[in-house]
Amino acid sequence: MDKSLHLDSVIKTHQITKEEQLLKKHKEKNKEVKEALEKKYEESIYSPFNSGSYAKNTAVNIKFDFDMVCPFKRNAFGSNGTLKEMYEDVFDFLYDKYKDEASVRKQKVSIGIEFFADEDGDVVKIDVVPGRELSQDKYKDDENLNLYVYYKYGNFDQGSERIKTNVEAQIKNIKDRATKEKDSIRKIIRLLKVWKNTKYNYPTKSFFLELITIKAFDNKDVSGNLWSKLETVLEYIRDEVTGESFSLKDPGNSSNDLIDTLTVSERHTLSNDMKNMLERIEDNDENIKTYFPENPKFIEEEESDNKYENKGNGFYSTPPKTERFG
Repeated sequence: MDKSLHLDSVIKTHQITKEEQLLKKHKEKNKEVKEALEKKYEESIYSPFNSGSYAKNTAVNIKFDFDMVCPFKRNAFGSNGTLKEMYEDVFDFLYDKYKDEASVRKQKVSIGIEFFADEDGDVVKIDVVPGRELSQDKYKDDENLNLYVYYKYGNFDQGSERIKTNVEAQIKNIKDRATKEKDSIRKIIRLLKVWKNTKYNYPTKSFFLELITIKAFDNKDVSGNLWSKLETVLEYIRDEVTGESFSLKDPGNSSNDLIDTLTVSERHTLSNDMKNMLERIEDNDENIKTYFPENPKFIEEEESDNKYENKGNGFYSTPPKTERFG
């Protein structure tokens, strides 16, 4: 089989634009939650903004959610207020407001709101990340935030207040690279997200996969067809992620090493998963479909779109007159 052709179909069937209705519902709920937070906290909060895959243009259309960062002023919870008090206050507010229409839960650094399925069976998920500026009234100048760690997060202990980052810089860094190199970096990131969605509750965050993909492109000759590029990135992760000196700098704060979001054991699991995946695909090309499945919901639509297209020969036929629109 042609592995690159399959991977290309995987990307096309996972395009977020294919889920227009669900995307629209996410945008509407995102707006509602944003406005509710602004109304609740008034002058104590800067304007919340999207920070996840959708904002970085690396999203896929399964298990996607919206991530919203809420930047608070330094004294929003009193001059001696703690990050824990910030996190708990935002959780209490969101829980009281949405408990009858959603599951609201505490997560590692965010608060997850998963709205109950609507009449179409659609589920909207929004993760709210509270953050606090480092110095009073300085956020608009430096965009730096401190986050609270509710659950143990890799090597970050529960209750830690040592995550300082610039989320705006994170978004810009990844979005710029993914947009400029959309046929290479963006495609590989999306494929790795498809793979991650085949795993249950995998500890590696999407942000980690985005950064390690960019680092692979910066350190290896990632070239050739789509499969060759993906293979090189998988090999890079397999070989490097367990190295004692391996680091993954946070574009929002070079003092943060994102490798700390995984424990040593989790790093070995990631490396072994890459190794096993590469070996199984080497044994049999068809195994690539297990690790990188097409979205079955849109396979037929994609096949229909490609009905008159023969990429292998670089030849494009035109549809019969009876099947033309307009």
